[in-house]
Amino acid sequence: MNDIAPAPAATESTAVTRQLARHAAMTDFSDLSERAVHSFKRALLDYLATSITGAREPVSQHMLEYLTSVDESRTAAVIGHSQRLSVLNAALLNGTSTHALDFDDGHTHASAHPGGPNFPAVFAVAEQKGLDAKRVILAVVIGYDVMLRVSSAIHPASALRGWHNTPITGVLGAAAGVSNLIGNDEEQTLFAIGMAGSFAGGLFEFLGEGADIKRIHPGKAARDGVLCAELGKRRITGPMHVLEGKHGFFRAFVDNVVNYERLLLGLGSRYEIEDAYFKPYPCCRHLHPIMDGIVTLKGKHHINPAQVERIEAGSYAVGARHNHTSWEALLDAQMSMPCAAALALIEDDVTSPSFKPGRIDRPEVQAMIPKVQVYTDAQTEGLYPQRRGGVVTLVMKDGARFTERVLDPKGEGENPMSDADLERKFVSNCEPIIGKDKCQRLLDAVWGFDRLDSLAVFYRW
Repeated sequence: MNDIAPAPAATESTAVTRQLARHAAMTDFSDLSERAVHSFKRALLDYLATSITGAREPVSQHMLEYLTSVDESRTAAVIGHSQRLSVLNAALLNGTSTHALDFDDGHTHASAHPGGPNFPAVFAVAEQKGLDAKRVILAVVIGYDVMLRVSSAIHPASALRGWHNTPITGVLGAAAGVSNLIGNDEEQTLFAIGMAGSFAGGLFEFLGEGADIKRIHPGKAARDGVLCAELGKRRITGPMHVLEGKHGFFRAFVDNVVNYERLLLGLGSRYEIEDAYFKPYPCCRHLHPIMDGIVTLKGKHHINPAQVERIEAGSYAVGARHNHTSWEALLDAQMSMPCAAALALIEDDVTSPSFKPGRIDRPEVQAMIPKVQVYTDAQTEGLYPQRRGGVVTLVMKDGARFTERVLDPKGEGENPMSDADLERKFVSNCEPIIGKDKCQRLLDAVWGFDRLDSLAVFYRW
């Protein structure tokens, strides 16, 4: 668990809201390392993969239906659709699509999904104002940085109190990133972040109900972040100590259980986007180590799923809680360790359609789900939250046992997804939707983003 410290008095040296605002306002593109710029490109490719596929999901379709009925502006692109919306509504919808399949990027220490709050906010404003590629890169990097620093400083205390880190810190990041994009000075950025603290919200109560609100959380953060940045530009004031103040964010959300050292670690010299992880499977990240272990065992031992008697899945305590074996909604299936383990065993490749009815309803999947035994593994628990691993054993009908321990799930830590892995994820999920030619144009634009004269390919669907 993170070390914690009592909230310091709000002085110039400890006023962390101002330090983050100054960081957001004063950082220039020339301050970014090559690694940070390349990390932006990787995150952008993953954002496109998840938002294009998510745009077809019911929550995104129903939201689009409503928004087009009340919004006649045609300012900003809606990913995956020919319709266009206002900046605020495009940010809301695109952020929702990004998280509609639980396939978007994340950050282990922060326990949050940064792509959905930040990319839709920045791209919608950049399109409206005709801003260039380097300004977009910088704004997204800043948005990730502010969001993930705050979230890393309050996790796991925030989650244990029932807060979903993605929306409560995502709005802070989006406000900071868009402030940088539109040229807010330090005071304007401070006002924007101050207002974002009052916009922050998002509960974990969707768990167990499959409620669609989880999908909307990143979109809400994106929309509200844009609004806060634009109001801050007009010097509508927000509290200048919104994070550390007596009645501020840290007091309200985590009762001042904050790791201040982590919050400011390497501020200005390292960027949190460099440590974002990417998902090979469209489901809760806590399930991925077990799925990786099963995939590895299948490759090593040529496992016949019909000969598997039992799957023993050991996780850290937070992951082991996802042990339900029945559900009525897609979200709850995506949160089920038994469901994920069964699919990893039976499917050749777990992709966006895998958790849908028709795939998880197959007799062989349903027969395997109750054979998955989930438990808390002491070694894995001892490494969490710094590392999110797991151990899985396939017990065969002939008594043989095959075990695989995973320290880092595919996509993070010492087990990253390569650029080629991210391309495969993008193409395999998006080519059936937008076609081979559009996929290739987007791939070329992503990898050459910092050299683009026009961002039109990202605005025409």
